[in-house]
Amino acid sequence: MPAPIVAPTVRFEALLGVAVPPGPFTARRTASPDGLRLAVRGVGPIVLPATAEQAKQLSSVGRPARFGKGEQTLTDAGVRDTWEIPTSLVDIDEQRWRETLHPMLDHLRADLGLPQGCELVAEPHSMLVYAPGQFFAPHQDSEKADAMIGTLVVTLPSKSAGGVLSIEHAGRTESYESSPDELTFVAFYADCRHQVSPVTSGHRIVLTYNLLLAGDPVASAAGSLGQDLVTELAGCLDDHFAGPADEPARLVYLLDHEYTQRALGWDRLKGDDVGRAAAVRAAAQAAGCEVTLALVELQETWSAVDPEESWGRRGRGRGRYGRYRYDEEEPTGGSGSGEYELEELIDSSMTLDCWLDESGEVVPTSLRISDDEVCATTPTANLSPQSSEYEGYMGNYGNTLDRWYRRAAIVVWPRRWTFAIRAQASPGWALDRLADLLRAGDVAGARSSAATLASFWRVAPAAGELVVGRALAVAWELDEPDLAAMLLAPLRVETLTTADAPALARLATRYGESWTRERVNGWFGRNWLTRAPLFDKQTPDWLASLPAMCAALRAAPDAGGVLVGRLLVAGVWSELHGRARGMLTYPAARDRRKYLADLGPQIAVVLAGAASLGTADLADPAVEFLCRDEDDVLGCAMSTLRATRATAADRQATHATAADQAGQQVTGLDTLTAHVARRLEQQLARPVRAADDWSVELPKGCDCELCTTLVAFLGDPARRTFEWPLAEQRRRHVHSRIDQADLPVDHQTRRSGRPYTLVLRKTDALFDREREARRRAQEDLAWLTH
Repeated sequence: MPAPIVAPTVRFEALLGVAVPPGPFTARRTASPDGLRLAVRGVGPIVLPATAEQAKQLSSVGRPARFGKGEQTLTDAGVRDTWEIPTSLVDIDEQRWRETLHPMLDHLRADLGLPQGCELVAEPHSMLVYAPGQFFAPHQDSEKADAMIGTLVVTLPSKSAGGVLSIEHAGRTESYESSPDELTFVAFYADCRHQVSPVTSGHRIVLTYNLLLAGDPVASAAGSLGQDLVTELAGCLDDHFAGPADEPARLVYLLDHEYTQRALGWDRLKGDDVGRAAAVRAAAQAAGCEVTLALVELQETWSAVDPEESWGRRGRGRGRYGRYRYDEEEPTGGSGSGEYELEELIDSSMTLDCWLDESGEVVPTSLRISDDEVCATTPTANLSPQSSEYEGYMGNYGNTLDRWYRRAAIVVWPRRWTFAIRAQASPGWALDRLADLLRAGDVAGARSSAATLASFWRVAPAAGELVVGRALAVAWELDEPDLAAMLLAPLRVETLTTADAPALARLATRYGESWTRERVNGWFGRNWLTRAPLFDKQTPDWLASLPAMCAALRAAPDAGGVLVGRLLVAGVWSELHGRARGMLTYPAARDRRKYLADLGPQIAVVLAGAASLGTADLADPAVEFLCRDEDDVLGCAMSTLRATRATAADRQATHATAADQAGQQVTGLDTLTAHVARRLEQQLARPVRAADDWSVELPKGCDCELCTTLVAFLGDPARRTFEWPLAEQRRRHVHSRIDQADLPVDHQTRRSGRPYTLVLRKTDALFDREREARRRAQEDLAWLTH
């Protein structure tokens, strides 16, 4: 039987795991207290080992340790209970202390797995005193300086019990007790979660330092790499990137330690990440690949059970177990696995949310990563989530637990895909680089680079806002219709502004009518009205700006501007017309007329846009629709006329010149006004409903036997009530016909006898609605004639 094929990513992560196994994340050493001489103002020189009396005096000059939460600085003994002595009150004999501290830092560097060629520097942070019962909740240190990678805790010798320092990383935990006779040095990386258990007797006195890293650990570790390892890793990269030649590919290797954006850098990597990064960087160079650092956010959704919930009282519960900053240190919440029982992984996703550019600057992005691109020596399941959120039982779906992790990563890709890979992460960067090439006269290079974007560019700008003006300029300068079309494919009409009019006109002139028509139609896309909600009470900004856009396109130096304007107006009208036709099918007359009337201001924009272009025929389809001899369309036409008049008043208020106003006269307005006036006069000429006329019209629809009987009752002017014995399903059908048509008919079921009796009664709303319609018609006609 042939051996199973192992994916290159699996081989890659296995090789790194063997070559650089999980290393230390913390280290402990001891030293004689003779090297430390210190005094605290208000207490005096501190004798080591510290006496109980001096420890109490130190507590008396301390203040409750604080922590930060959001913008606030708080004290809460329930989360952090210890005394903090300001560093301004602590005097240390630095010259003597350096003789002990500096050699110790070199030992701790080696113990933490950092290579020779770099060094640790200790920066004083605080002095803390833990009295009996005091503690430090689980927390995580934040970087207090750009070069900070860890924390050093120096515990002064004293007689005490409890106060155990526990440090956890990737499922491993180390615990340290203080010594009664010696200085205890404990160093650990800043991302490690740690806590101090309550002191049971005596006092725990510590000095804390920020550990800064000087030098480049990755460059230092590269000298110890074996060539066989580099060759094997490079082979894995070759195999991984042996896919389709027209599609960019990445390999994303997840590191073990956590890093913030501030701390992301090759010279600030921690522990076993250093050796693995050196190996990956060397392998990438051997395989002809580029490499960079990045941060990745992972989200998992699990089905989960809260052990404290019983079946009979399950309800909705939400809790965010985030981390708070404790005096620039962050206590962590539970991982989720302790509070909830995980059952099944429902969904997971990974997003690349920032990376280092060529200059070493962190660039934000938002790029989805597929599972087949990712590998990691340490599985995410072995790490603690940064936060979690529990959703309790909701009746229609089970309990779920969302967990978020944040991991650093090394991203590798073939050099031939450098431009495309960086463009995926930052579309704005890609447009800038293309513009640079074109300005330098390298049109061939710009076209070659742009061609590598074809497989993903349509969706890539979702990773960041696409600058419309820049995209239009580059598309024109490329002078190649297919590349220009590809580059502009992600645009949407609602992102266009009047400032883009000259560029749009130039593009239409250069590439022609067919190319322009296809582009503009594509920018509308499917359901563009949903993207720019037209049915808010106010017209969306983009649609309101259409007349100004059309005026700018007409004024553009290039003749193609009018073509673009015509396509924009036609595209808007096409969508509005489709919506209007759909609204005419609504069964309820009041709803039909209300929704159609709401379309009036948008149709007025179409008419104004056509007027701004000075093209009479462009308004004809809209005017023709509004002049239909249908009562339902009449309200839409009247709403359009009122909105058109308001738009004209706005133009006058902006002091438009006479020439401008002459070029912006809405064509067909006289025809539409005459039509609406005639229809209103016809409505008002109809006789007023007689007081005893109770006839109601049921809209056409179903022709079943029930509806035939219903039509007969509704159409009878003398009948007001009807008692109709019907079974449930038949009653339901009658109910639905009356409700859908919004008829002025009350329908109730009298639940006695078999079958129950459906009681129908025509209401006074029949007369109220007609009186209101007549009043509105009179007002509209008076407005028109005025």
